[in-house]
Amino acid sequence: MSDATTKPVTIRYASGPTETGIAVITMDDGKANALGHDMISALLTAMDEVEAAGADALVIVGRPGRFSAGFDLAVMKGDAGEARDMLAAGVDLFLRIFQFPRPVVVACTGHAIAAGAIILMSSDIRIGTAGEFKIGMPELTIGMPLPSFATELMRDRLSKRHLTQATLGQMYDPERAIDAGFLDEVVPEGVLDTAIDRAWQVGDVSSGPLKRTRITARGNVANTIRLGLVEDLSHFTVES
Repeated sequence: MSDATTKPVTIRYASGPTETGIAVITMDDGKANALGHDMISALLTAMDEVEAAGADALVIVGRPGRFSAGFDLAVMKGDAGEARDMLAAGVDLFLRIFQFPRPVVVACTGHAIAAGAIILMSSDIRIGTAGEFKIGMPELTIGMPLPSFATELMRDRLSKRHLTQATLGQMYDPERAIDAGFLDEVVPEGVLDTAIDRAWQVGDVSSGPLKRTRITARGNVANTIRLGLVEDLSHFTVES
């Protein structure tokens, strides 16, 4: 949970060559940027605001050293019904990013673990910061099966050469995460500035054609995830 005095998600608009600009959504709960109910709800609300504002593109950035440590483990290990509700809301978030009607660029500021890595796979362009950070899907190593919403995105976005190792819990440093398919580029510093620059480069695509392309390029994956969600969540367990 985030500090009561701190908003876990904030929005600003980066000025540039167009009037609307690039929307920058910052995740910062002062901790590990865990995706709990509050963080997920705040991100979905922020994305609705960005779409309504007509931004040219969206950048999602984490706090220094921590992009996101994944779903809130306290909820995951608590009441099973509440955990399933959180996972379902998380899937809403992943698919909202995956099919967002404007380009989505991530500034991966550090560790991106489990659901944090799923946000990377849901986005268009992923810029990572160099350092001793871990990126990947370690669910099997902590006694959890990988849900199909994760494996569908992994099949869609990761290198086939790394897919099996990634599903078995292999963690990657930022440089190796490029080859695996979690990231597209790694920079030694200025990850947010680089992400905003990449957003400007792709922000001039037309909205209508992009919406249609979201359907042709990603619609089958998204529909498979939605249709299988109830069955997916029925298998949710965490081994203590």
